[in-house]
Amino acid sequence: MRIPDNPLSAFHLRVLGTLLEERSVTRAARRLGLSQPAASLVLKQLREMFGDPLLVRNQGGMVLTERAAMLQAASAKALEELDGLLVDPDRFDPSSSRQTFTIALPDHILPLMFNGIMQEFRRRAPMARLVMRALGPDYDFEGALASGSADLVISNWPTPPTYLRRSVLFEDEFVCLVDRDHEFTRRLPSAEEYLAANHVAPADYAIAHRGVVETHLSAIHVVRERRVVISYFSMAPYLLVGTDLIFTVTRHFAEYFANVLPLTIIPSPIAYPHIQFYQLWHERMQHSPTHRWLRMLINEMRSHSVRQQYLSLHR
Repeated sequence: MRIPDNPLSAFHLRVLGTLLEERSVTRAARRLGLSQPAASLVLKQLREMFGDPLLVRNQGGMVLTERAAMLQAASAKALEELDGLLVDPDRFDPSSSRQTFTIALPDHILPLMFNGIMQEFRRRAPMARLVMRALGPDYDFEGALASGSADLVISNWPTPPTYLRRSVLFEDEFVCLVDRDHEFTRRLPSAEEYLAANHVAPADYAIAHRGVVETHLSAIHVVRERRVVISYFSMAPYLLVGTDLIFTVTRHFAEYFANVLPLTIIPSPIAYPHIQFYQLWHERMQHSPTHRWLRMLINEMRSHSVRQQYLSLHR
């Protein structure tokens, strides 16, 4: 087999990934520590290798060709695997890692989970990247974990897939969040009044997984008036302000928004089971040093955050 004049190297892959992400030779050169002429030369070589212009001018800047769009995910994956080969299997130094970590989670977990995690991630791994991927009914999270396109899933389903590894982060209880002038702040509703009230309810956020509230209500054979259904969980508190809507949600989430919006927390007239928040990962990543570091960071910072919130509430 004839070796091509310009074999695709790790250097070319890194430049390709950066060019496709930045969509600018100038910005890519700056990020890579190259001169602009050097970056332009590598782009020329890449165009010859792939037989495609990759980046073309459009009104307002450069855009990817169809071929480049196909290469973007593949090149990122190839670089990730290459970086993994260069890591000592028994050691991982986050301070020098350029790894990209991908966490899939529903948006309601963000204010709960990442109070201190992001600060610590940036402090310990300043050159690494973190991709936050939203869970949704069209996202195959099990396939993503199996393929490595996602490292972790953080969620709270009543019955997570049993074949996946799991680590419980914390438990929480359900309460109701309402406008501070809602009639239920003056008198607590009965279970019947609660079910008949106008609820904000989240849409299902993963394939074959319903939320804890809907699962429990189905189990006890009752339904609530789902007056507003939303796909963006963290939007719900803003819809409550000045309305008669009620939002059944975990206490940590409710407390976060009750501190920033004119809302009040009231007990739920229906006793929902306590909920567990956990992280899930595939068996193939169980012994990965990079993956183990990420899991330990989340566990460590989540425990610290819960402890600090407990202390602040009981002073």
